[in-house]
Amino acid sequence: MNLESLCMDVVELSREVGIFIKMEEGKVRATDIEEKSINSLVSYVDKTAEEKLIKELTLLLPESGFIAEEDTSKKIGDRYNWIVDPLDGTTNFLHGIPTYSVSVALREGDEIILGVVYEVNRDECFYAWKKGNAFLNGEQIHVSSTKVIKNSLLATGFPYYDFDRSDSYFKLLKAMVHESRSVRRIGSAAVDMAYVACGRFDGFVEYSLNAWDVAAGAILIKEAGGTVTDFNGENNWLFGKEMLATNTALFKEFSTMVRNNMGN
Repeated sequence: MNLESLCMDVVELSREVGIFIKMEEGKVRATDIEEKSINSLVSYVDKTAEEKLIKELTLLLPESGFIAEEDTSKKIGDRYNWIVDPLDGTTNFLHGIPTYSVSVALREGDEIILGVVYEVNRDECFYAWKKGNAFLNGEQIHVSSTKVIKNSLLATGFPYYDFDRSDSYFKLLKAMVHESRSVRRIGSAAVDMAYVACGRFDGFVEYSLNAWDVAAGAILIKEAGGTVTDFNGENNWLFGKEMLATNTALFKEFSTMVRNNMGN
């Protein structure tokens, strides 16, 4: 398999789906919106975008299966599975807030080997493949070189349905706000992680995430020279519903902060 060629095909497909999403902005009526669970919204835009992705990804890799947010395909591949979020930042999209993305990753066995995050409104496509570096619109990207928390810009996402750990989380957020340069919450985990990969953010932390939120962003960060773990510094981030990502230089200090507040 030529991962570079496949990745570029996924880049083109993600851009096409992003164009469809952008064309639908402002057209979604209140009656078109469903609440899948508390504060988890979906519309025909998410579902149609996912159907487009699944159709074309199947043509690219017929033996592959899918782990997809809107569950429009039940197929599970023996070796290859695409992990798809057709519209990461649905709430932003529905409220007219211009940060949302298409996120696609390919998993071979237990390893993510390809990832694409297309941020629609800025027309920025971040992509990476295993041992191939990470790129933004054709230019190689790297994580930041920030070495201490006091000089860092951090990113996070607020809990919106799972409040069991909210006390610990807000304790962590207080520490982040007090000890860093500042903290941002922009509403798309895939974009947050892409921004870590290109050095705009120095670190990112969030809990109650799903595989489709983080899979593509994780390989971007790794191929850009960063580190991705769960809150305990281990590898249970894809399905463990918690993500800590940062440049390598900042990892020890940031992970200690997260672990002291959120670790098990």
